[in-house]
Amino acid sequence: MKKFITSIFACFALIAFINFDAKAQEALKQKPSPLGMVTFTFEDTYAKVTYGRPHLRGREAFGENSELAPLGKVWRTGANEATEITVTDTVEMAGKMVVPGTYSLFTIPDAKSWTIILNKDVGQWGAYEYNEEQDLVRFEVPVNKSEEMYEPFTVRFDQANGDVSLQLIWANTLISIPIEFMEN
Repeated sequence: MKKFITSIFACFALIAFINFDAKAQEALKQKPSPLGMVTFTFEDTYAKVTYGRPHLRGREAFGENSELAPLGKVWRTGANEATEITVTDTVEMAGKMVVPGTYSLFTIPDAKSWTIILNKDVGQWGAYEYNEEQDLVRFEVPVNKSEEMYEPFTVRFDQANGDVSLQLIWANTLISIPIEFMEN
């Protein structure tokens, strides 16, 4: 009888452990900064940005004391893994030629302008291993104000007046990167 009761307790313990383990794994899958992806197609050219979407949650997005994206420091341009941009044909971003490929998108936020960096080293976690020698292009764009407040960091393609731009928006900060697609 002792063996039977011990076996029953062992079975319950195993079931509880399996159930807990499944819940723990599910919780790990739900990142506080979910994955976001935006795409844009012009003729045969496809552009895609994959990024982590951090939320403000009462914190300061940009500033000297910001824990999210401090001014003057290389930022992964989102959360978790470094943001990646893929283009399938040559495009110009803010007048700089970008050949087909996938690149890490880093930025250096500042009060009046941001430095935009496309880096050939992909698959990085954050900007901890950022290597300037791997930069494909680097350019500056002005800081604009968003008409509305954005709680989650948002990346989108905007097409106004026939022009296309890649927009990075968070809190009330709006960064607009002009993109020119080459006609085939």
